[in-house]
Amino acid sequence: MKFIYTVLLVFFISSISFSQKKNVDSLIVVAVQKKEPSYFKLQKHFRRIRFTNEQILRLLNESQKSKYLIGEIFAKNVQGRAHRNITEYNKAIVKYKEALSLSKKIKSIEAEIVTLNQLGVICRRQDKIRGALNYHQSALDIILKVNNPSNDIKISNSITINSIGNIYLTLKQYEKALEKFSESITLQKELNDRRGLAINHQNIGYAHKNIGDLELALENYQKSLEYNTLNNDKIGKVICHNSISDILIKQRKYNEAYKYINEVVELAEGLKNRYYLSEVYNTLGWVLLKLNKLKESRYYLNKALKIGVDNNIPSSLVLSYDHLSELNKKEGNYKESLEFFQKSIEVERKTFNAKNIRYVNSLINKYDSEVSNNKLKNLARENEIAKLKLLRNRNILIISLVSIALFGVLLYSIYRQRLLKNDKQILLLEQEALRIQMNPHFVFNALNSIKLYIINNEQKNAVYYLNKFSKLIRNILESSTVKEVSLAEELKTMNLYMSIENIRFSNEITYVENIDEDLNLERIKIPPLVLQPFLENSIWHGLSSKKGDKKVELFINKLSEEFIEICVTDNGIGRDAAFKIKSNKSLNRKSIGVDLTKER
Repeated sequence: MKFIYTVLLVFFISSISFSQKKNVDSLIVVAVQKKEPSYFKLQKHFRRIRFTNEQILRLLNESQKSKYLIGEIFAKNVQGRAHRNITEYNKAIVKYKEALSLSKKIKSIEAEIVTLNQLGVICRRQDKIRGALNYHQSALDIILKVNNPSNDIKISNSITINSIGNIYLTLKQYEKALEKFSESITLQKELNDRRGLAINHQNIGYAHKNIGDLELALENYQKSLEYNTLNNDKIGKVICHNSISDILIKQRKYNEAYKYINEVVELAEGLKNRYYLSEVYNTLGWVLLKLNKLKESRYYLNKALKIGVDNNIPSSLVLSYDHLSELNKKEGNYKESLEFFQKSIEVERKTFNAKNIRYVNSLINKYDSEVSNNKLKNLARENEIAKLKLLRNRNILIISLVSIALFGVLLYSIYRQRLLKNDKQILLLEQEALRIQMNPHFVFNALNSIKLYIINNEQKNAVYYLNKFSKLIRNILESSTVKEVSLAEELKTMNLYMSIENIRFSNEITYVENIDEDLNLERIKIPPLVLQPFLENSIWHGLSSKKGDKKVELFINKLSEEFIEICVTDNGIGRDAAFKIKSNKSLNRKSIGVDLTKER
């Protein structure tokens, strides 16, 4: 009888497995035949489907045979997620980048937004903060350009904002992180996005934990667990149980903490997600340490350490080394305790230096402040331009009527003078507005380059270029208040500009100035920052795609007593090649620097 039950059970399980496989296969056939053009609708078509590797490959091959690129992108993203879930981050990045390339090729902004966010998550898991921020910011830029966004776009927007909040968590800017999470949770409540709400409450709890408000942290972790239970999200349950246990340990409620973490150990092991499994083992080892079960504690901490080392997970390594240090100290192994403590400090130092993080964060805050101030100034100037244009149009009407009736010639002359004066004011204001728009873009790029030196702990390079950057900003601010500067001052500013831009080319560019000895540079006056667009074009259109020696030369020659000639040359790829590269790009930005210089 027992044998019959066993056979029936095996048959039942096999039937379910066969039925599920058949269901997924039929969904793949329908998707490829239909060729749904919307990425989000294709996602919904495969909602709650857990693909096997064989099924992912089938979807990819069928999509390629049918030239269904949206299906191919979706399959590559599923492959990337599968690699990410087992901590194969480098393989995941390859698949996501292939998907991103195809998304740009067919101009599918839905697929591009999803893929950019996934790449950002991978970078954040690897503690590559700069890359994560760039990917999420790119996704946000695309979303903000969408008119009348759909609910799917709004969900993607909340995911992007939430991810940027996670980056602030990594940078230890918890108040700014909470602002982002609050912004994201408002969108999620509007859309009834339970999965997003679960993730957001988890992140809010983490921020409150680090601020020191453990009760608020616990409250948000429990809300997250409620949503994950409703969604039957296994990974979500593992994360919440781990987080709640962590808080309970900090509150010295060790038995309760052990109960919470022990409930999900088997579940975490079954998921095969090494990132979260290492966190569970670390927490379980820690609570066993607090309960004086030292042998069991060492067993789980060593398992967490092995996962962290094998998969290069810095956050896991920091916790493992720290807890092993405490364990050895408790056992009286002071030498081993010190060694583990030093390893913990070393891994954390390599990942982030706290002092440098605070310093970079202060620069980011200044940058954010400058962007906000410049936006306000720009709006004020645009408003003034609009008023002047309205005034000019009104004057045209009044003067035309009066000149025809009474003093045509006289009034036309007066009108002409006023018109020229207004045109000149408008031109000056437009130039100032454009210059203000340029500043945040350049400042952001320069700060990112300097931040990389700081993160890599290259203090001398960071200080050297930060000094140059501050001098350049001072020169730009001083120049913005005058109509003309001496050629000598302009050349000093350009030297600083070239030094800052050269950071991003690993100082491969040689910049040379050849000046006629008969010229007195202090007496020659030119508009401020007039040379910058030409130097920028030489760098980004001539040299950025060139391999080997890179050189920019600036020649200043005296043609006569009244005229001098300034010539910028480079040994780049040439205009034809640069134009060809630009025409092949999917997104071309209109360059206004040279046109504005001609107007000036």
